[in-house]
Amino acid sequence: MSFDFDLFVIGGGSGGVRAARVAASETGAKVALAEDDRYGGTCVIRGCVPKKLMVFASGYGEMAAEARAYGWDIGDGAFDWLAFRGKLNAELDRLEGVYRKLLANAGVTTFDARATLRDAHTVSLSTGEVFTAKHILVATGGHPVRPDLPNADLGIVSDDIFHLAELPKSLLIIGGGYIACEFACIMRGLGVDVTQYYRGAQVLRGFDEEARGLVAESMREKGVDLHTGTDIIEMGPAETDGKAGERVRVKATNGSERVFDAVLFATGRVANTGNMGLEDIGVKLGRKGQIMVDEYSQTAVPSIYAIGDVTDRVNLTPVAIREGMAFVETVFKGNATPVDHELIASAIFTQPEFGTVGLSEEDAAEQEPIEVYCTSFRPMQTAFADKPDRVMMKLVVSKTNRRVLGCHIVAPNAGEMIQLAGIAVKMGATKEDFDRTVAVHPTMSEEIVTLKTPIRSA
Repeated sequence: MSFDFDLFVIGGGSGGVRAARVAASETGAKVALAEDDRYGGTCVIRGCVPKKLMVFASGYGEMAAEARAYGWDIGDGAFDWLAFRGKLNAELDRLEGVYRKLLANAGVTTFDARATLRDAHTVSLSTGEVFTAKHILVATGGHPVRPDLPNADLGIVSDDIFHLAELPKSLLIIGGGYIACEFACIMRGLGVDVTQYYRGAQVLRGFDEEARGLVAESMREKGVDLHTGTDIIEMGPAETDGKAGERVRVKATNGSERVFDAVLFATGRVANTGNMGLEDIGVKLGRKGQIMVDEYSQTAVPSIYAIGDVTDRVNLTPVAIREGMAFVETVFKGNATPVDHELIASAIFTQPEFGTVGLSEEDAAEQEPIEVYCTSFRPMQTAFADKPDRVMMKLVVSKTNRRVLGCHIVAPNAGEMIQLAGIAVKMGATKEDFDRTVAVHPTMSEEIVTLKTPIRSA
């Protein structure tokens, strides 16, 4: 059978673009890609990149006071949201242009259209065009969701943050995951009065207990009004002078009723699989709508593969890119390559940051006997400025073979540190390997190689 394309990719995010580009440029495959929104996907347009730029922006608010502690005669300034937003949008436009150029230079045919599936080899576009392909790769990502609550439309989601006409004076964030905590720190750093409700006992569920406790403590010290064990039960438009305005009235399970300029729902994300025709042609979906795939990213329909957040495996941009590369190796280079999802380092860009790789202390202790090496201290830079900020360095070690099972860092630039620590953990380094490494002094990170005595065993 003759096909219009060797590969048709649905989704122009980081994973889909990488797979399309490499398949076309390195194997000579005839490739097409369809995207119904902006090229770059969640990471470049609505996630990692704009969020990290906002993290940078929010960090400058404390610099003047810290600089004065070091002898500089610097006054406090004001944050100009509109100036920042304009430059942010220009940068996102530039990056989208880079993605489009990469695809064009690789010879990939692109369509600015929504794609659905007719059968195992046929793609329909919203333009009315229909194409066949030997292989189809779904890389449509995910999107944030609002809770099933009356008047939930009064709230915003993370996608909306970057398009605000102005910063709210007060913001309520609902949720306790990494997105909720990151934006709580960002918005507080930009001068917004931030309140956060989370129904669980502690934010960042699933991460190391000690580390997430320090993050929560630091958030409160920086002015985030964080309430755990608290959820929203009612919301509606606030009334001013008997008229409903743009502010939002919220009633919580803790008995409080307050009015906020804005409410941000950071209560989860779901896969973009709706109305694509996937189940009609035999592609199996999970309970949350995610596409079910095997270790080679292949679905129940042999000609159809899926990568990235739409599969809800490890929802990180570098993972989607790795999955896309493994797909090309497997399907177009004849080198069956399963995706390695073990020991992936990641960072949460709170303030301070939280970098982690491997098992939490709690998960490791359930698996085998462990030793825990940990220290928490005030780093030199902020201690000199008489700030209360604390950092934490932690290693979770197997008693049996001495391998480092987990490394957790809460500190400024923890994301940069955990990338390097992740190499050692991925290689199977033992505690003694860390001990043999001479410290770089004076640094915060030297504590990772100078932790000599376990503080507890389990």
